[in-house]
Amino acid sequence: MKIAIAQLNPIIGDLSGNAQKILVAAQNAVAEDARLLLTPELSLCGYPPRDLLLNPAFIQAMNRTLQKLAQDLPPNLAVLVGTATENLQASVNGGKNLFNSMALLLDGKVQKTFHKRLLPTYDVFDERRYFEPGSEANYFTLDGVDIGVTICEDLWNDEEFFGKRNYAAHPISDLSIIGVDVLVNLSASPYNVGKQDLREAIFQHSAVRFQQPIIYVNQVGGNDDLVFDGRSFAYNHQGELICRSRGFVTEVVVVEFDPEQQDLTLGNITPQYQCEDEEIWQALVLGVRDYARKCRFSQAVLGLSGGIDSALVAAIATAALGKENVLGVLMPSPYSSQHSVDDALELSNNLGIKTQMLPIGELMAGYDKTLGKLFTGTEFGLTEENIQSRIRGNLLMAIANKFGHLLLSTGNKSEMAVGYCTLYGDMNGGLAVISDVPKTRVYSLCRWLNRQGKNLVLNSVSSNGMCQSTEIIPHHIITKAPSAELKPGQIDQDSLPSYEILDDILQRLVCEHQSADQIVAAGQDAVVVDRVMQMVARAEFKRRQAPPGLKITDRAFGTGWRMPIASNWSAIKNSDRTQYIPALNADIQGKASCSSEN
Repeated sequence: MKIAIAQLNPIIGDLSGNAQKILVAAQNAVAEDARLLLTPELSLCGYPPRDLLLNPAFIQAMNRTLQKLAQDLPPNLAVLVGTATENLQASVNGGKNLFNSMALLLDGKVQKTFHKRLLPTYDVFDERRYFEPGSEANYFTLDGVDIGVTICEDLWNDEEFFGKRNYAAHPISDLSIIGVDVLVNLSASPYNVGKQDLREAIFQHSAVRFQQPIIYVNQVGGNDDLVFDGRSFAYNHQGELICRSRGFVTEVVVVEFDPEQQDLTLGNITPQYQCEDEEIWQALVLGVRDYARKCRFSQAVLGLSGGIDSALVAAIATAALGKENVLGVLMPSPYSSQHSVDDALELSNNLGIKTQMLPIGELMAGYDKTLGKLFTGTEFGLTEENIQSRIRGNLLMAIANKFGHLLLSTGNKSEMAVGYCTLYGDMNGGLAVISDVPKTRVYSLCRWLNRQGKNLVLNSVSSNGMCQSTEIIPHHIITKAPSAELKPGQIDQDSLPSYEILDDILQRLVCEHQSADQIVAAGQDAVVVDRVMQMVARAEFKRRQAPPGLKITDRAFGTGWRMPIASNWSAIKNSDRTQYIPALNADIQGKASCSSEN
């Protein structure tokens, strides 16, 4: 039996468009003589649909679209389609009104529906808000082959692998007891760096433990802050990888189940990425491309400061949208160095993007004149620095508004974490491209990008698959000390620890949930740790007002980060004791309003 894997890129809520993508995949599957087609979790509506699921009209339209799709599919092809179905017992037995389901379509009808049993409520997931968990082991028989059906989280509950169970139910164990011939797992698993290795390790463990071949199908594409990387795969019952599809692209691949061997046979295996920078680059480019496309933007604008953050965002935007669709705006102030202007122009020339020069000196003078009487007797400080950033933010918003461009903000994760950014200034934008990319990773990505050469960005790979090595990010941008250039001689490290130290502390604090004591025990200075923890807490009000940012780590400042703003909790390491200090008040809110590179 040939089984086709459809790695689809749905648009959330586009029911007819997503159905058409499934139909095209079905036609491709038939051309490969497939008998069964697998699609990702909630493939009909796109994942995650969030509160669209609370709209009864949306659920009704999804059901109508599912019925029509069943009629339109090629005959003799069984298709598993991800959809939301009504819980008809909710009014009687209680519970949520919907199930997260897979519908088996065959011979023009919906033959069966299977419900997701394990519903995650961590990080970016909030499925118990919408769905009732299924209670039965899911399987069906096709041409004498018993096929066990699981949906994403259903397979992420192995106590031998994780050291504990997160749920009482164990869908894989239940299907093993039943004795199905092959397991399929239909997923919408968001990307973060390193996650593919974890996925493959989990599925390999399950294949060996339960002696069952497993096929994993994943969604691809960018939906708001989440990027889905695809990279669907299959393992035979011995735990050998027999298939892996490509990352960050749509495609249909076919694997074959041999009934005599009761196993999957070897298929095509796409190699893993050579390094983390390569897969992060692919994720960011796809995230920008899909966010623009699905929000109906064709062009983007961003500020070019001559710094490394805006350089990386410009390169990503160029690769995602094409050089003819990116506008870089230079907004030098009297404090801007000539080398920063030159670096920004050299970058734009390397990328081939359009530029516009808008000096802001006269606008700054206008603010000084308007506020002069009110500010008499005060000294130049953060307020005046932030005004520069806000002037630039207004100019960029005006351009975006006038010409219908998507404004890309350029702040990195390190800045967002500690509030080294300006509300209504450099934080302005429709998409924060690198807001989950730590500063040290920004440098790593730029160095990697320069090793690949211009062809990677300009989408023109040579015939042998290797790029000609031509520098994209000017060398001086990478080597010079990072600076917001909002006052004479300013560098980032006037206000922050070195980025190597800062990013290590942030990784431990934000992603690994380590305490101040643990971070200090790992070798960081206690005073620096205390200060960073206070800065992170104080910047919460800024992050709440930031544009959506593309998630590439296992903990981003997005839908999976749910911290209060008005809070008096902050555990700070102070010598040998823990203090509890106010995390936000009028005094520190003002002090936290640092400025950053635009």
